[in-house]
Amino acid sequence: MRQRMVFCLNILIFLLIAGLLAASAVLAAPAPAGDHLAISGMVTNPMGKGIKEVEVEVLVNGRHVKPTAKEAEVITGKPGGFVADFILPPGTLPAAKVEVKAAKPSWKSIPATPVKVVEAGADAQGNKLFQAVQNLTLNRTTTAGFWIASLILLLVYVVISLELMHRTLVSFLGAALIIFITYTLGHWDRSFYIISFDDAIGAIDLNVIFLLMGMMIFVGVMKKTGMFQFLAYKAYALAKGNVFVLAFILQVITAVVSAFLDNVTTMLLMIPVTIEIAVTLKINPLALLIPEVFASNVGGTATLIGDPPNILIGSYAGLSFGQFVTNLALVCTVCLIVTSFFFLWWQKKDYRGAEVKDVARTIAYLKTEYQITNKKLMIQSLLMLGFTILLFALHGLFHMPVSVAALVGSLVLLAISGEDIVEMLEHEVEWPTLVFFIGLFMVIAGAEETGLIQMIANWVKDLSGGNLTTAIILVLWVSAIASAFIDNIPFTATMLPIVAFLNQTIPGAESGVLWWSLALGACLGGNGTMIGASANVVTVGLSEKAGYHISFMAYMKACWWPMMITVTIAMVYLLIAY
Repeated sequence: MRQRMVFCLNILIFLLIAGLLAASAVLAAPAPAGDHLAISGMVTNPMGKGIKEVEVEVLVNGRHVKPTAKEAEVITGKPGGFVADFILPPGTLPAAKVEVKAAKPSWKSIPATPVKVVEAGADAQGNKLFQAVQNLTLNRTTTAGFWIASLILLLVYVVISLELMHRTLVSFLGAALIIFITYTLGHWDRSFYIISFDDAIGAIDLNVIFLLMGMMIFVGVMKKTGMFQFLAYKAYALAKGNVFVLAFILQVITAVVSAFLDNVTTMLLMIPVTIEIAVTLKINPLALLIPEVFASNVGGTATLIGDPPNILIGSYAGLSFGQFVTNLALVCTVCLIVTSFFFLWWQKKDYRGAEVKDVARTIAYLKTEYQITNKKLMIQSLLMLGFTILLFALHGLFHMPVSVAALVGSLVLLAISGEDIVEMLEHEVEWPTLVFFIGLFMVIAGAEETGLIQMIANWVKDLSGGNLTTAIILVLWVSAIASAFIDNIPFTATMLPIVAFLNQTIPGAESGVLWWSLALGACLGGNGTMIGASANVVTVGLSEKAGYHISFMAYMKACWWPMMITVTIAMVYLLIAY
C-alpha cells in the first residue's frame, strides 16, 4: 500500500514538472513573425460620451483582419474604448492601407475610415512594431427597434392611465416584450435590436429599490410601537379639530422632513399617520395624502438629499449640500405656500365633510386610544432612524449610496429588536411597487438605448441656439413635462451630459443655473402624474394596499395644474435671480 502511494506521488511530481516545463517553453517562445500592429481608440456620441458594445472592424488593404486575441471581434468596453493587436505578414506595413469601421444597432454605422499608422520600433525577435490611434463618433439613427421601444413605452403609460391592467403587470410586461423582441426579431435583423438582457438588468436602479425596501422595513417596525397613532393624535390636537389647519400642518411637516430625509422615506413614515387621522375624521385619506406627497416633492427639491434627481445632479456636477439649499430653498418655500393653499381650496368639499362634532371629547378619546404601545421598540427605532438620517446627510463625504444607509439602519434595527424579517418581507415590503419600478426602469432603458430620450435631450441643445435665457426655459420645461410621464430619475441621468455641455458652450451658464433648472424641472415636474416620481408611486401603492384606490386621471386632475404653477414660479425665479 505504501509503495503504491509513493508511486502515485512520483507520477504527480513528474506531471507537475512536465507542466511547468511546457509553460516555460510557451512563455519563452518567440513572438510570431510578422508586422505587429496595435490599434486603440474611443467611440463616442456627439456629446463626447463613450459608447459601449460597438463592433469595430479593422481592414488592411480592404480585407478584414482578425485580432491576435481569442475574441473574433473587437468590441468597445463600458467607457467606449477599444484596444486590439494584429499580426500581419512581414513587410505589409507601413505601405498597406489600414482602415476601421464601427457599427452598433440604433446608431449610424461608420464606413471604412483611413487610419494613420506609426512605426514604433521592433521587438527582441526583430519583428517591426506599429501603432495607431483612431477615435470615432457615432450618430443616432431611427431603426425598427427605436419605433418598437417608443411604442411600448407609450403603450405602458396609456394602459396605466386607462387602468386596463395593474401598473405592475403593465411595466413588467413591457420590459419582457422589449427583451423578447431583441432576442427574436433582433437575432435575424439587427435593426430590431433594442437592449440586451444584461443591459436591461443593469438599468435597474438598485439604489432606489434598496432605499425603498430599507425604509419600508423601518416603517413596518415602527408601526408596532403605536408611534404613528400617537402622532395622529398630536396633529389633531394641534389643529384643534380644524381640518383645514390640520391639512396645512401636515403639508408643511411633510415638506420640511422631506428636505432632510428623502421624500420617499418621508411618505413611508407619513402615510400610516395620515390614514389614522383620516379614519378618525371619516374622510378619504387621499384628500390628505395627495397634498402631502405633492409637498414632499416640493420640499425634497430644496436639498441635495431630498429627491433622487438631486442626488444624481449633485454627484455628477460636484455640487454641495449648501449650494442646493442656497439656490433652491427660497423658491421651494414659495412654491410650498402657494400649492398648500391651492390644495386647501381643491379639497374643500372633503374637508368640510369631515366628522368634527365634539373636538375636546375626540381629543380626549384619541389621547386614550392612541398611545405608545412599545416604548423600548420605539426608542430603538428612533435611534436607528436618526443614525440613518445622519448617514444620508454624510453620504457625500463617504461616497456611499443612500440605499446602503437605509439597508444598514433597517437591518440593524431588525437585529437588535428581534423582529421577524420573514414577516417584514411578507407583509410590510410593498413588492408590487418595487417590481413596478424594476419593469419601468427596463422599459425606459429600452427607449434610451434606441435613442428616444437622447433625441429629446439633443432637441433641447439645438433649440437653445446658444442663448442662456432660452436654455433655462427649455431645460426647465422639457424636464418638467418629461418627468411627469417618464420617471424623473432615468431622465435626469440622461440630461446630465447635455446640461454639462450647455454649461461649457453657452455664455453665462458658468454660474450653474442650468443645473438648478434641471433640478427644479425634474423634481417639480414629477408631481404632475402618479408615475412621475418615486414618492408618488409609493403613496399610491400603499394607499391601494390600505383599500383606497385612485385612478391615473384622478391623480393627474388633482396635481397637474399645481405642478404647472410651481414650474412657472421656478421659471420666474431663475430668470430674475440669474
